[in-house]
Order: sequence, then structure tokens, then C-alpha cells
Amino acid sequence: MSSISDLVDRVERLLLRHEELTRTNALLEQQLQTLSHERDSLRSRLNAARARVDALLDRLPVETETEKNAP
Repeated sequence: MSSISDLVDRVERLLLRHEELTRTNALLEQQLQTLSHERDSLRSRLNAARARVDALLDRLPVETETEKNAP
């Protein structure tokens, strides 16, 4: 009878472990979703900043070779 009791204990521990892993997995999925959203937001901000820098660079006057060598 002890082997059945041991088996019941092991099954109960496995069920508890399964519940813990299920909760952990749900938390990790939520964290992944949050981080993915943050990454996408940062990418968008980076692209906007690049566009602003490119626009500013386009507004700078172009210096010719003769202007560079002039005293």
C-alpha cells in the first residue's frame, strides 16, 4: 500500500509543479508582450529621430572644394 501512497504523493507534487510552471509561463508571456511593445515603440522613436536628423542634414549648406580650400 505504501507504493500507492507514494505514487499519489508524486502525482500531487507533479500537479503542483505543473500549476507553478503554468503561472510562470503566463507571467513570461506577459513580460514578452510588454517588452515587444516597448521594443516596437523604441524602434518607432528611433526612426522618427533619424528622419529629423536627415531633414536637418539636408538643410545644411553644401560646402564645395573651392570653399574648403579658401583662406
